[in-house]
Amino acid sequence: MWSWFGGGAAQRKDAPKDAILGLRSHLDMLQKREKHLQNQIDEQQAIARKNANSNKNAAKAALRRKKTHEHALDQTVAQIGTLEQQINSIESANINRETLAAMEKAGQAMKQIHGKLTPEKVDETMERLRDQNALSEEIVTAITGSSLTEPIDDVELDEELEELQQEQLDEAMIKTGTVPVSDAVHKMPTPANAE
Repeated sequence: MWSWFGGGAAQRKDAPKDAILGLRSHLDMLQKREKHLQNQIDEQQAIARKNANSNKNAAKAALRRKKTHEHALDQTVAQIGTLEQQINSIESANINRETLAAMEKAGQAMKQIHGKLTPEKVDETMERLRDQNALSEEIVTAITGSSLTEPIDDVELDEELEELQQEQLDEAMIKTGTVPVSDAVHKMPTPANAE
């Protein structure tokens, strides 16, 4: 009935989430059963061990119950594995679907953004901007007598850079301080005259 009023789409959208929730709920129940069966196995093992020498019939009965619980545990573990695999498959498929939907929305947004935008319109706009920039340049030149984009002399820049480098070198030399000169030459023994 909801599909007549538009509710069918919402139900289809929620179907994977509902399936995952149902599977997880069942998985929780199976995991509790797994723990219970393991406790039963341990308990029957303890009974069998306790009665192994004193009451062989009770020990055998406990071992039979243990085997039954082990069989049920094996089935439960297999069911848990199957449910986990199903949950992973549904989650993966749901993520793929949501990713595709997001990509479709992105495509629609790009189409809307580009709308009436064409390379020709971009070229026309850029040409108008260049014309306006040229006009602005002419106005500034007429008012100030100089251009906004007056060329910079590279030779002047090189000279200024050399001055800065020399200043830094001079500062580095000043910071090194003086080197002490040893007068060890004067302290050396003088040779004896061989006369």
